[in-house]
Amino acid sequence: MEVEELLARYAAGERNFRDIELFRSELSNINLAGASLFRANLFRANLFRANLIGVNLYNATLIGANLYCADLSGANLSGANLTRADLSGANLSGVDLSAADLSGAILSYAHLSYADMSRANLHKAILIDTNLTGANLSGADLTGTEITGVNVTETRFSLGIGLSTEMKRELQQQGAIIEDMPEEPHASRLLSRI
Repeated sequence: MEVEELLARYAAGERNFRDIELFRSELSNINLAGASLFRANLFRANLFRANLIGVNLYNATLIGANLYCADLSGANLSGANLTRADLSGANLSGVDLSAADLSGAILSYAHLSYADMSRANLHKAILIDTNLTGANLSGADLTGTEITGVNVTETRFSLGIGLSTEMKRELQQQGAIIEDMPEEPHASRLLSRI
């Protein structure tokens, strides 16, 4: 589908654009608030400053997409592939990024307060001055992730992968909630009582 057709159909009130092909499309400053882009292909699409509030991008492909300063607040990005996407300065507050692939993504200066990032892959992602207040990163893979100047007040890092003991301590001192599985001896003692 061409971008012009998409905009015309959106303007006419249509909101269901599931499985749409927008490979490398120019979509900067576009308004698609509330649309369903379920499983859409937005590979390397330019969504600079796009209004994507409440958009359903479940299982969408956004590899290498430019989402710089885009507004995705309240959007569903569960299972989406955002490998190497640029989300610098994006508003992702309250977004569902559970099980999303954010490996190599740039999330610097992004607003991710109360986002669900459980089981997300953040391998080698960049989080500089990112707001993660109240976000859920339970079971997330943070191997090789750059975490600098991040606001982690009440951020949950339960059973996270790739966080060193030193980093966990540092995050905890900044207000993060770190919950790990009990140590092996304690777990076996508990099991022996059953």
